[in-house]
Amino acid sequence: MFQKILIANRGEIACRVAATARRLGIRTVAVYSDADASARHVAMCDEAVHIGGNRPQDSYLRADRILAAAVATGAQAIHPGYGFLSENNAFAQACHDAGVVFIGPPPSAIAAMGSKSAAKALMERAGVPLVPGYHGDNQDPAFLQAQADRMGYPVLIKASAGGGGKGMRAVHQPSDFAAALASCQREAQASFGSAHVLVERYVTQPRHIEIQVFGDTYGHYVHVGERDCSVQRRHQKVLEEAPAPGMTAERRAQMGEAAVAAARSVGYVGAGTVEFICEQDGRFYFMEMNTRLQVEHPVTEAITGLDLVEWQLRVAAGEPLPLTQADIRFSGHAIEARICAENPAQQFLPATGTLQVLRAPAHQSFAVAPVRMDSGVREGDAITPHYDSMIAKLIVWGEDRSAALARLDAALADLHITGLSHNVSFLRRVAATRSFSQAQLDTALIEREHAALFEGPPLPIEHTVAGAILRLHSDETHQAGADPWSHPDHWRLHGQARREIRLHVDGQSLRVIQTVQADGTWQLSWDAVKVSVRPFSLSDGPVLDADVHGQRLRLSVYRHGQDLDVFTPAGHARVQRVDPLHQGDTSGAGSGRLTALMPGKVVAILVQAGQSVKQGDALAVTEAMKMEHTLTAPHDGTVSAVLCGVGDQVAEGVELLRLDVAA
Repeated sequence: MFQKILIANRGEIACRVAATARRLGIRTVAVYSDADASARHVAMCDEAVHIGGNRPQDSYLRADRILAAAVATGAQAIHPGYGFLSENNAFAQACHDAGVVFIGPPPSAIAAMGSKSAAKALMERAGVPLVPGYHGDNQDPAFLQAQADRMGYPVLIKASAGGGGKGMRAVHQPSDFAAALASCQREAQASFGSAHVLVERYVTQPRHIEIQVFGDTYGHYVHVGERDCSVQRRHQKVLEEAPAPGMTAERRAQMGEAAVAAARSVGYVGAGTVEFICEQDGRFYFMEMNTRLQVEHPVTEAITGLDLVEWQLRVAAGEPLPLTQADIRFSGHAIEARICAENPAQQFLPATGTLQVLRAPAHQSFAVAPVRMDSGVREGDAITPHYDSMIAKLIVWGEDRSAALARLDAALADLHITGLSHNVSFLRRVAATRSFSQAQLDTALIEREHAALFEGPPLPIEHTVAGAILRLHSDETHQAGADPWSHPDHWRLHGQARREIRLHVDGQSLRVIQTVQADGTWQLSWDAVKVSVRPFSLSDGPVLDADVHGQRLRLSVYRHGQDLDVFTPAGHARVQRVDPLHQGDTSGAGSGRLTALMPGKVVAILVQAGQSVKQGDALAVTEAMKMEHTLTAPHDGTVSAVLCGVGDQVAEGVELLRLDVAA
């Protein structure tokens, strides 16, 4: 076994690898960019080497600097994690040439599977079923459109060298093909260094099921079961689970054999994932092979009790696979939720900011655990625009799927994050939908359940307002200390104590009247709403205990200045205490200024000054956090000014265009 390895990655996967290495007594070397000098993965490793600037191409994609760091520190092997250089055959070859073990497949296997087009041709020869499509080298836009027209719509354009949902567009009618192709190629070039694409028939109501495979240097191969990754947004996975609901032993054997055949055809070594698109009737087609560990590997670990990173290390060190196919057993059901900094209500726009609060549910980090959370950040860390938006992965295990679902909701409810937008409440709603709870799965689940996910009833505002008032009162009480004259006990010589508090909740401005009764009960009223509140425990910590309108609740409320984050059993809401002397919004909202929603790079300007546009027309495209974001016209009008150019790096809030309202 190795004595020291270098981890050529960052975030939660670097922390994940470091934890297994530490358990096995292997010393670790971290690498870091300027932005990650104080990152959690740096703190978890025994040594750390600075490799460059914030941009991935200046640090985590610098193969030369990473390899030099391995040689300088005496690391015997490099674990690439996933993303960055994990599927770069040139990097794997450079490691081999330098006498450093690459903890992954041989360069030839990465190269064979690195091009979706070439991989599909290889799979066709190996007898693995394929989705009909064009996988060739002719990249002329007119030719590709002709292929799509011949296949019939809808079709899917995919970056040949891609993964993670980047460089992928579904096209439903011929008139949209050219624009989708151009956008797909731009994103593919930026993410993978190649604009090469393939075009396939778009399978309607598809399920996305993948098989975990392993090979060793002795020619042994096994599959470690399947994962269902059908729940996706923007072609990126949201919830993953194992085993796949409805999977029969016969179908698992068929898919497992096909996956092993794919791995064997390229002489694969180490961990890999063969991804399939599946029809609702069970037919399956090879989609791609990811020549690395997957983000969702913990659900496989949860139902097998295996540490797949340990398997990677042992195989890379020249040991045979620890188990044969007959030895692998599955128990229970596991679900993983990807916790991301993003705004689901704004088309999942990635978010940046500081994690003011990051309180996880009671959990274990590795091995078999009812609740596990893998994360590369800590409370107080910042989510920056330089890398992806993942905060953590929350994994739950249950004796069956219904038990896992119940545990998932409870764990998400106990996960408290403040300081930026995130998808925790959205994930709870997804898991509660009829489609997901009844395992009616396909990649359009989020679109199909749009009403339940985005148009459902808001949280009970009574609980939110009560939590905010309780926190304000508790803070005032603890700030007053022993001074009887400053103590906010609402004592009055005559009559009831009464005060007005102005709050902004869910887009509403409320003037809340708080009245304190002689028995200590509060009456909160606004508009036509009246709520009774009896406080029981008002601590200086986040947890508050009170009876709200006859319901005993434990609320967690975090305050930062005048901003309050209220966590109730039903979910999370943000509240702002309003200064009555505030003069109103002077930001210029609605003035025709169109600004960047987050830091990024301008990759396309689609209009010019003087051009008339309709509401919803695309105006400009920016790239941030590995994704393209299209700025659209909020109303009909005329572009009066274009204030940016292609290639510009822009900060959040910078004005990009100005749009005059149509007369």
